Amino acid sequence: MKKKTLKFGKGFRIALGNRRSEAAEMVIAPGDAEGDPANRHRGSDQWLFVLSGTGLATIDEKRDRLRENVLLLIEHGERHEIRNNGKTLLRTLNFYVPPAYTKGGETLPRGRR
Repeated sequence: MKKKTLKFGKGFRIALGNRRSEAAEMVIAPGDAEGDPANRHRGSDQWLFVLSGTGLATIDEKRDRLRENVLLLIEHGERHEIRNNGKTLLRTLNFYVPPAYTKGGETLPRGRR
């Protein structure tokens, strides 16, 4: 068993993981974004759950609104950007299956440790 208390400080950080999956906390300030129109995870699906705030997800050039309690699945290979278009912090909890990042936050080439 592994356990960690999450702090949700600004930015993106890997919280916990193993060889099969990982969790990350992401906090985006108003007007800022994570990723870009070319961002994708070649070998990992990303599950994004909005804890608080509002935003806009652009996935393969399609836009969808984000708000509290929304669960979003970004499938491997889909290009995506998450943007905070609100007035407060956008806080999300993200899961990657298999892992997409090293513990230090560097992108893995095919979603493997």
